[in-house]
Amino acid sequence: MKISICSFSFHRLLAAGKQDIFQYIKDCKELGCTQLDPWNAHLAELNQGEDALHAGANPDQSQHLTAVDDEFLERVKRAADEAGLPFGCIAVDGAHIYEESEEARASNRQRAYRWIEIAEKLGASHIRIDSGGPQQWTDDVFGIVVEGYQDIIARAEKAGIQVIVENHWGPTVDPDNTVKLLEAVPGLGLLLDSWNWAHGKQAEGWLKCAKYATVTHIKSFHFTEDGQELTQNVPSFCKLLQDNGFKGTWGVESVPADGNEIEGARKTIQLIQRSVR
Repeated sequence: MKISICSFSFHRLLAAGKQDIFQYIKDCKELGCTQLDPWNAHLAELNQGEDALHAGANPDQSQHLTAVDDEFLERVKRAADEAGLPFGCIAVDGAHIYEESEEARASNRQRAYRWIEIAEKLGASHIRIDSGGPQQWTDDVFGIVVEGYQDIIARAEKAGIQVIVENHWGPTVDPDNTVKLLEAVPGLGLLLDSWNWAHGKQAEGWLKCAKYATVTHIKSFHFTEDGQELTQNVPSFCKLLQDNGFKGTWGVESVPADGNEIEGARKTIQLIQRSVR
């Protein structure tokens, strides 16, 4: 089984100075992961821990996540190689496609280009770029989003990287919007998050989007003593993905209410392992 942990699962450890990208690699190795799925804050120059907390709570306002330099990236790649863990999906905040002004869109596009370069240097297979935009697209806004994805997909393909969108914030928390975008942009993959849906839309999101899943984020918040997740039916989510032919990496994005991020990730992995046939 292929298992990964999106490093957002450790954003509080990052903010507290108790984990960096190198410790993340070690923790993933210890937890039995088969690949690395960093959140870009783990690869950014953070001035203080609050930067990570702000980015985690405000992905639409995370343009301050300035990428580390190439020398640092070489050290990261060596550490990953020594651990025997390839890079999978880099989840990028702050480089989304849509902003109201053309100037802001151009600035975000340059950030997306830089993160594609980073993904290539690390040998990553996927990069998550959000769509951005209002809760409901107008035809003009949707056209801008489609054009933007076409542009970055063409650039990423040259580097052997697939661009994926996530049901994350803005319009993509509506299942119909997510499907509309995926159908309109050939080559765009889906990072299917089990939780990030508009209120009352989770079941619809699972059913409509499972067949598109390229990568997953399986959320977890609260566990029972016997290791079940209380906020959603993780075994049912896993079964639905398998029934729809999912063959990818089972990705964890745990947000434990008790604050123990290492144990939250461990329990989520164990639950997935029990759930997948």
